[in-house]
Order: sequence, then structure tokens, then C-alpha cells
Amino acid sequence: MIKTQQSKTVKPKHSRPLWFHMVIALVAIIVLILVFLLSLNWITRHGESRTVPAVVGKNISEVEKFLETKGFDVVVQDSAYYDSLPPGFVLRQVPEADEVVKINRTVYVTINRFVPPDVEMPNLLGSSYRNAEMVLKNMGLRLGDTTYRFDFAKNSVLEQLYNGNSIKAGTKLKMGSTISLVLGSGLGSEDINVPDLVGRSYDEARALLDAQGLSGLVIVDPNVKDTASAFVYKQNPMPRTIDGARLRIRPGQMIDIWLSLEKPVTDSVEVKQQPMNQEP
Repeated sequence: MIKTQQSKTVKPKHSRPLWFHMVIALVAIIVLILVFLLSLNWITRHGESRTVPAVVGKNISEVEKFLETKGFDVVVQDSAYYDSLPPGFVLRQVPEADEVVKINRTVYVTINRFVPPDVEMPNLLGSSYRNAEMVLKNMGLRLGDTTYRFDFAKNSVLEQLYNGNSIKAGTKLKMGSTISLVLGSGLGSEDINVPDLVGRSYDEARALLDAQGLSGLVIVDPNVKDTASAFVYKQNPMPRTIDGARLRIRPGQMIDIWLSLEKPVTDSVEVKQQPMNQEP
């Protein structure tokens, strides 16, 4: 009978229990954590602080380079626009100058915009000079030259100009643009003859009225598409009374005109006295 010899497990002479290896791993983790915490102050420069330098009034490109050399980050937080200051001009900073902060702190700045924003031209016609001045200032627009012409609406805005041309309300402009005003100077002191405008082209009538300091309404027939090709067929007041006497008017008063495409025959125009209604 053959006997079977059972094999026996041979344990290594230097084997360690599982708990021993767990303790070793735990100790290694604790050591790594301690090394990290101890080196964190050196990595982040904990406890090291610096004084924030003053950068308001300097150009943003110079500020960025300067603060980076001092150990600060720079972020443009906001912008505004002042036409009296150069583009990129630093207006505000946070933290403020001379504050003591930790190193690597971010400095937030507000700068003057490089490109002026658009604004809409306000309607100043009929406003007083003072009111027009205030509105322009609030809109960020500059007040330019002020000229006068005869008109019964004394010191009221008769025309608003940009670069020498009339500009309509609602037109887009760059903030800081200059607007000139034409104001009424009141009525002239001397009487002049009422000009005869019937039969003239609109451009001729307009030039004659402007030269004599007169204004008034322009009533256009529906078939007139371009006033440059229109003619005056009626005016109020007419130049003469029914008796042929010449009417007089003062600069600054009004003469209303009516326009049509057909040029009237002036010899056949019936002359009637029209109410003046132009007393100052």
C-alpha cells in the first residue's frame, strides 16, 4: 500500500502581517501630507505682503507691465469715457493705492475707453440756450460756436449744427462730438419791405428770406417730392395791400410760403391783403 505524503505550506522566514503594511502606508501618507503643508507656505509665499502702488492716471499698457514686476495680476474690470482724458487712462483701482495686501493679489482697474461710445443727437430746436447747454452736457456732447439770426423767438435754438451742417434729432454721433447752435436774437429794429416771393424757386425764396433775416412755415403740395424743383405760388403776408401800398416787416418776423411743381404766372396773381399776425 502506497502512502501519499501531504504537502505542507512553507511560510517565508521574513513575512510580515497585513496590518504592518497598512501601518507603513499610513505613515507614508502622513509624511507626504506634512511635507506638502510645510512647503505650502514657501510655494504661496504665505504671510508675505506688499503695498499696492498708485496707478490711477497712468496708461493701462504701462500699468500692466509695472504691476506684473511688483507681483500683482491686473484685470480691466470696467470702462468709462471722458473726452478730456487720453484713451487707456486708468480712472480707478481696487485695492486702492498704499493698501497692504498679500502678494499675487489681483488689482482691478477702470480705464477710459479707447473708442468713444455712440449717442443720439437730442432735439434742441425751440429750447432755450441754457436748457440746450445742459442737455448736450448730459449726453456727453460739447457745445461749439453760438451764432444769432433775427427771429422773434429770442434766445431759442433755431438750428443745431454738426460740422457746419444741420443735424436731425436721433442721428448717431460719437460721444464728445461738438454741436454748434443758431439762436434767435429777437426782431430787428428797422422795417423792411415784404419781399415778393411768388414765382420764385424755393431755393431763391429761401436765400432771399435768409438774407433779410426772415423765417416762416413752408407748406408743400403732396405732388412735390423735391423742393429744389418747386416754386412759390403763395405767401403770407403778400408784399402789397389791395391798394398797392407796400407792406413793411421787421427782420425776425415770419413769412409763410406754399410750394407746388407748377410755376405761377405772376401777372395773373391776385393781390390781396393778408393778415400780418407777426407782431412781436
